[in-house]
Amino acid sequence: MATNNGLPASSAAATAAILVVLDGLGDRPNPATGGRSPVEAAATPHLDALAARGALGDVVVVAPGVAPESDAGVFALLGYDPVKDSPGRGVLEALGVEIPLARGDVAFRLNFATVDGDGTILDSRVGRSLGTSEAQDLARGVTAADLLADLGIRAEVRATVGHRGVLWLHPLTGGPLSPNVSNADPFYEKVGGMGQARRPERPTVLPVEPLDATPEARRTAEAVNVFLARAGPVLAGHRVNARRAMAGKRIGNALLVRNAGSLPETPVRTFREKYGVAGAALTEMPVERGIARVLGLADEYVGPMGADRDAGYRDRARRTRELAEKHAFVYVHLKGPDEPGHDGDAVRKQEAVEAIDRSYFGPFLEGLDLSRVRVAVTADHATPCVLKGHSDDPVPLLLAGAGVMPQPGSASVKFGESAAAGGALGHRRGKEVLSLLLPPASPGATTP
Repeated sequence: MATNNGLPASSAAATAAILVVLDGLGDRPNPATGGRSPVEAAATPHLDALAARGALGDVVVVAPGVAPESDAGVFALLGYDPVKDSPGRGVLEALGVEIPLARGDVAFRLNFATVDGDGTILDSRVGRSLGTSEAQDLARGVTAADLLADLGIRAEVRATVGHRGVLWLHPLTGGPLSPNVSNADPFYEKVGGMGQARRPERPTVLPVEPLDATPEARRTAEAVNVFLARAGPVLAGHRVNARRAMAGKRIGNALLVRNAGSLPETPVRTFREKYGVAGAALTEMPVERGIARVLGLADEYVGPMGADRDAGYRDRARRTRELAEKHAFVYVHLKGPDEPGHDGDAVRKQEAVEAIDRSYFGPFLEGLDLSRVRVAVTADHATPCVLKGHSDDPVPLLLAGAGVMPQPGSASVKFGESAAAGGALGHRRGKEVLSLLLPPASPGATTP
């Protein structure tokens, strides 16, 4: 028999559907990994075994030519429109760290960065060596300076993980602010509620511009430009940066802000409203936690990976199984492959994929009754090591479990981009993934 999405299927019905998103998984052939992609070079016996019991395909996550940020990719994979449905990366990050946003506030995603005297960005992530405690100290210094008091705006920087943070603007006088402003971060472009990656030839901190002619947008853009100019000297003179300079490390002397957002007047439909099933999310980073909260998914936030990566993945596998016993849908987001992609380190990305296969998928699949559960494994975007950034490359999609029959030749397949490109699932868009994953018998489920 066949399901209504065209997949060869058995008559088995799933009691749970699990979507595992491997952040930045997709890649390209790389000389450091023997001319194969880091994914194809990785030893992935558990993913290979899962592929042997299911089907492969690939996914253009948002659209051709769009290199999405993680939040946009996840919205698309969950069947939402990241341009229209997302409240913006800043809001998602803020909700992920429990900032009490009010109507009229604006929030931006923020990176601490290193710039030279001409404003050229030397490192958009402070060498990826800025510790969370250091970033929190810098954030407290900038916030305590109350840099927009004369403009009637309270400006708070909230550090989150490593070089990441949130800029929260709360108007005290003069009415609400507007999220309809451009990015200071030249590596990302704001399109509605979505951010997409850019590759500037000469990266410099950009002036923030209003994206409409309203007084609120003009005021917000002007305030952000004033804030960034005033924050630079505060950061440059901070004791954290003095210590880093003495140690020969990059300093966090600038802020890159992007993807402004505000609380929407009309909230987006929750996952349950859209699909008729309850869901949960197991996440590591604030932005994905924010997505879970916006969509009404039960929040299982585990935080960033600790020093013992294998123990961390085993814990995440255990939690995934527990969530699947309680919820009809589980979304899992694992950050591992993305950072080495940004760093251009194909060997380390291969090792990250191997660790996920060994210590997450190994225990996750052990004893799992795939006649009762349907599992999809894919990515929110590609982060090819040769680009050191996001791209619009298709990413692998693996579907297995209840109702999915193994495809011809799958017994010898190696999980990766090449096998996915020729797989039985064909070439898909991100918005189609949930229609494949959610069992047709799920009450109220609709095609996105």
